[in-house]
Order: sequence, then structure tokens, then C-alpha cells
Amino acid sequence: MIMLVGPVGAGKTSLINVLNKSCRKAEKTSSICFSDGAIDTPGEYAQIPRFYSALAVTATNAEIVLMVQDATDFRIALPPGFAAMFPRPVVGVVTKIDAPGANQEDAKLRLFQAGIKEPFFCVSAYTGAGLAELTDYLVRKEV
Repeated sequence: MIMLVGPVGAGKTSLINVLNKSCRKAEKTSSICFSDGAIDTPGEYAQIPRFYSALAVTATNAEIVLMVQDATDFRIALPPGFAAMFPRPVVGVVTKIDAPGANQEDAKLRLFQAGIKEPFFCVSAYTGAGLAELTDYLVRKEV
């Protein structure tokens, strides 16, 4: 099972849908949601410190945490070292790489500052770019 964490609007639900080959429309995630081998988390949980403990506890149900950063969002939404609180391996995923103004290197830097080491995966749920590499990685990790 994978758990996706990241700020509001980063594309977590869309990424889950495309990884599961689901045609569901992405809607605002209002609570932690377990489905189809994935744990979807509200962006507010990554942005409001009082929810951090809920994320850390929920991560014990996952084999790996995917920390998601939108390539078009230049805010620093995740605190330095944020990834260290998770009891599972954390992998960085840069989303929306096909969007106008996307900057993959800045997004990777935000993930690095949040405490993630390589590998980083740059993907587009819209075009499918980078999804094969991410999927292959997850299969190799037996997630």
C-alpha cells in the first residue's frame, strides 16, 4: 500500500486515480481515505502541524510514502525535514510537469528541503509522462 502526502492541490488524488487506472473524477479529499491499495490524505494534513501525528500514525499502514509536489507551485508548503517524521521510506514525486510554467528542478528542491533523497519521479497524470518509471519502481519495491 502507498500513502500520498503533499499540499492542497498537488495532484495526489489524480495520481492515485491514474496509477489505479481509474476513471474517477478527482475531488477534494476531506479526510484520510483508504482505497485500491492507496491512502489518500488531505493537503491540509501536510500543511497544518496539528495533523502531523495523524499522518505519522496512518503511514504505519503503508509500505511507502509518496510525497507529492506540484511543479507549478512555488510556495514552500512543506517544512524542512518533514519526511523524517514518517516511519516508512519516503519518495519524492513531482506532478503536473506538463503544465505551463512547470519547473521540475524547483519542485525537486522543495522535496529535497523537506528531507527527501533520491529517487525523484517527475510525472503527469494528464499525459502519462513519467508514470511508467514510477510504476516500475513501486513494483520493484513490491508495493
